[in-house]
Amino acid sequence: MSFSMTGYGQSAMNRGGYKIQFEVKSVNHRYCEVVLRMPREWNSFEEGLRRLVQQHVRRGRIDVYITRESESSGSMMMLNRAAADSYIRAARELEQIYGMDSQLSAAELLALPDVMLPTEAPVAGQEEMDWEVVLQEGLGHALSELVSMRSSEGNHLTADCRLRLSNLTAAHAELTRLAPTVVDDYRTKLRQRLSELQDGSFVVDEFRLGMEVALFADRCSIDEELARLRSHFDQCSELLGNSEAKGRKLDFLIQEMNREVNTIGSKANHLALGSHVVEMKAELEKMREQAANLE
Repeated sequence: MSFSMTGYGQSAMNRGGYKIQFEVKSVNHRYCEVVLRMPREWNSFEEGLRRLVQQHVRRGRIDVYITRESESSGSMMMLNRAAADSYIRAARELEQIYGMDSQLSAAELLALPDVMLPTEAPVAGQEEMDWEVVLQEGLGHALSELVSMRSSEGNHLTADCRLRLSNLTAAHAELTRLAPTVVDDYRTKLRQRLSELQDGSFVVDEFRLGMEVALFADRCSIDEELARLRSHFDQCSELLGNSEAKGRKLDFLIQEMNREVNTIGSKANHLALGSHVVEMKAELEKMREQAANLE
């Protein structure tokens, strides 16, 4: 099973006279970063909720939103005298420093943020409510939905990576088949070129010709690169088949495969080999884009 780093989950529950809603979103990130937004009076539960998220998600940025609405018909507003006093003092300071009019009407004051705060009529049993347990339960449901979506997307990404790996393996087989013919083609073309230049004024030195072909064979040999690519393919296939977090490891393997393919491209003095190198680089780029979304 594989997991994408992008997903969404939500849940809602009714407890203690409130409707509590949970929303969880995740996007790509190098590490596991959890950002929680909820009513301030629940901030003491943040560490426990953070640990719960980390039990479900190993990598990505996870934004958690917890909101609540009162179900009580006895909702009313209460004057926040501390906030009102603060606004009035600030207005008087402005008048003293800048000579500005400090007069605030009651309507203007009531319209300022936090001057009026909502308060709910007590609900039976509300004081005994274990809010940490409630929040853990609701967030757990949202996280299950998030993980399900990440799993579905992750399996799709892994299937696409397997397809890219299959195409790379096929191109590798063609490179392995063509590699021995490169030297023979070079020898044939070199003899042909010498034949075209031959006007009877010189004799072709077979020993010198053999040395030149041997030097070319040594310079253009891609046997080591092909062997390392085969090893990387095996590691990649094994990684795609397990359930561990694979995004970083896969990215590293793709970098190594790309390095070997580039080396083959710089050595290849052959049209058909060059064509397969271009094909492999295109597949690796597509694979890299998919791996960047895997956990």
